[in-house]
Amino acid sequence: MIYLQLFLVFARIGLFGFGGGMAMLPMIYQGAKTFDLMSAAEFSNLVAISQVTPGPIAVNAATYVGYHCAGTAGALAATLGVAFPSFVLVMLVCYFISRFRENRLVESAFAGIRPVTVGLIGAAVVFMGQSLAGAFDIVSAAIIVGTVILVGKFRISPIPIVIGAGLIGAFLCG
Repeated sequence: MIYLQLFLVFARIGLFGFGGGMAMLPMIYQGAKTFDLMSAAEFSNLVAISQVTPGPIAVNAATYVGYHCAGTAGALAATLGVAFPSFVLVMLVCYFISRFRENRLVESAFAGIRPVTVGLIGAAVVFMGQSLAGAFDIVSAAIIVGTVILVGKFRISPIPIVIGAGLIGAFLCG
């Protein structure tokens, strides 16, 4: 039964989660809370792991939550749940996009969806910021500011930044 529940919770997230993995994080957190097996700190770790492992954040997070709740079969159920709606929707969109590309109603719908996506990403930022509230210090602040500058201004790849921040955390925060 837990496998079906995992599939359905993550299928709902996959169906209604617009804007990519970061925008879906609040929904994934709520989904994880339905199983009451994961604290906010554990979810914060899940987000960090999902960021540094290859693949989409939402799929990585679903896999992690599913594994945390019900082992390998749970990971498979949650991963299929989050991915299946997107697969079906993309197939439908591909079929119909050429017919409705110039449709004013479709363009207007996307104009309404874009700000929601920005808001969902902002909610993920707030959530992640709250997870730092108890442990926020000068090292965390320097890592945040350094990341924004290195990625935003100098267009440095996030990979060496994540590795460097992990090393800094291991030596200065451990």
